[in-house]
Amino acid sequence: MVDLASNYSKERGVYIIALKLRDLRQVFNSLDPSPFPERDLDDEIEAYIVDSAREFNMRTPIKLVFYLRDSAQEGAVEMVREDIHNYFAYRADVAAKELRYTLSEGRLALLVGLVFLFVCISLRQLLARAGYSVLLDILEEGLLIGGWVAMWWPLQVFLYEWWPIYRKRRVYRKLSNVPVELRNLEALA
Repeated sequence: MVDLASNYSKERGVYIIALKLRDLRQVFNSLDPSPFPERDLDDEIEAYIVDSAREFNMRTPIKLVFYLRDSAQEGAVEMVREDIHNYFAYRADVAAKELRYTLSEGRLALLVGLVFLFVCISLRQLLARAGYSVLLDILEEGLLIGGWVAMWWPLQVFLYEWWPIYRKRRVYRKLSNVPVELRNLEALA
């Protein structure tokens, strides 16, 4: 297991995800024309925050700290906190919708797969009653294999595909409530 203490500082039992910035505008996507509460985070900033948060257990307390060169920007903490919370709440909602869609698609695929498997097994039983020949044996085995292959994707969805989306949603939910602080870069030294 990775020792998180070596990668992150800790204050009063809370791990710090720190970002050093010249300006608060670096936090947001410069191509997004939306007003601040609806703006997207910069892709690299988002990736760093999310990847850092994923390193911790969901119950481990974390805090985002932005170290700035310009101490005049420290007064914008409420705006930045709200913007970050809104952004990650939105991302959690998108992940929840993606999870519902994936599970819905999985249920439909499972229904189609089960019907196809039933048809294949039924046809195989009919061919088995027709007698024995190498061609019939090949067709019987082909129907059995085809029926089970049709079940591959539904099983993949329910066994594997939904977990990463669920985990991503949990991380976004945690980040939608994470404490955010702005500090002067000189305080880091």
